[in-house]
This record gives sequence, C-alpha cells and structure tokens, in this order.
Amino acid sequence: MAGESYFGYGRSMKDGPNIAGIAALIGDPARANVLTALIDGRALTVSELAQAAGVGLPTASGHLAKLAEAGLIEGERQGRHRYFRLSGPDVAQALEALMGLAERTGARRVRTGPREPALRQARACYDHLAGETAVAMFDALVARGVISADDEPELTASGEATFRALGVDLEVLKRSSRPLCRRCLDWSERRAHLGGALGAAILERLLATEMARRGEGRHIHLTPAGMALIADGFAASSLAAPLVSA
Repeated sequence: MAGESYFGYGRSMKDGPNIAGIAALIGDPARANVLTALIDGRALTVSELAQAAGVGLPTASGHLAKLAEAGLIEGERQGRHRYFRLSGPDVAQALEALMGLAERTGARRVRTGPREPALRQARACYDHLAGETAVAMFDALVARGVISADDEPELTASGEATFRALGVDLEVLKRSSRPLCRRCLDWSERRAHLGGALGAAILERLLATEMARRGEGRHIHLTPAGMALIADGFAASSLAAPLVSA
C-alpha cells in the first residue's frame, strides 16, 4: 500500500468526516509511539522520534511524512535538525480519549513500564496537567466554586479574582481562540481534568515558579508546595511570587 493515501479508505462511510484514514494512521504501532511521544506539546527531532518508535531513521522519516501530510503533526527546521510537534491540542485530546478507551476495555500492555505509576499521578496532556493530581485539582476548583460543574465549565467571578491574584492574565486567555475552561477526559482516572487556556496557564505558572518541573517523557514532578496548592484549589498560596520549593 506504499504511496496510497490513507484518506482513500472508508469510502463506504455514509455520514461525517472519514475517520478510517486517521484511525489507520494512528493504529500503526510505530506511528502511535511517535504521537504519544509528542503528546506533552514539546517538539522532538527525527532521531528522538525514531528512538521512541523503535525504528530506524529512514522508517521514522516515512512515518513522519505520512503524519505531516495528514495534518496530525507539523515540522520546522532549526539549524541541522528538523523538529516535529503535534499540530494542535485536539490531536492530544484525541490520543488521551483513545488511551481512556483502551484502559476501559482492558487493552493494556502485558507489562507496564517503570514510569507508568508516575505518569498516572501527574503528566502533561499537551500543555496542561493530567493524571490523578489534575483530576483532584479539577474537583477542588469545582468544590471551591472557582469553576462551574457544568459539562462546559466556566470560570466564576470568584474564580476570576483567584486567578488574577495568582498572576494569570485572564484578558489574554479570553482573547484566545480556544475555550477558557474545558473538561478533558483523563485516560488513567477516567474522570475530567482541566484543559483549555486556563489549564495551560496553570501548568505554565507551576513550571515558571518551580512548583513543578518536567521529568522524563510526559512526567510532571510537583513539589510538596505545588501539591498543597493544587489540593486546596489555589485557596491559600500565590503563584505570582517567584516561589522555589524543594
């Protein structure tokens, strides 16, 4: 099937976009590994992605070309290296949803990797926090009345005051084309964590104030101060100050 477009499949579908082509692209194990390696929003080189996929450089280049042609990833050249990243947060959200489906239906790996417990606790989902910690944060924000409990959550008046005090520029976030708050189904917890522009801003502030740092792959390591801040729904502490916690 070399050279054949994946969007030629699924011609018998009667309604809606052709999902068969996208599903065929994601369904290849090497390409699935490439996409999940990029799910934290960072850009990686061809060599790094080849290693993540477990294939050689020529094979990885072929996979990347197909993913780029389909609009799932985008590349840019810097110096001698070409970097690739996901084309947008909707790709990461689709991958998280597929992971959740795999978890619910029992399509798990025979042997889990050593990093899985850490990933289940806290990880990056494109540009926002995911995992057990992120779900607990979402629940705390709802319990405090910072965001509404609706299917399409909204930031409340008291929530706006909270995040302005934390140094988050809400006016900039509101001008973004993406929703301010969005429920994102967490694959490991199978409950909602906070996505959208506000979810991204929270992770950005946690990293900027060194209450969180990036670990290997998608893992996000939260300091005790960061964990406490999240657990109380941002009631007690401020992210506006340049706090550094061990």
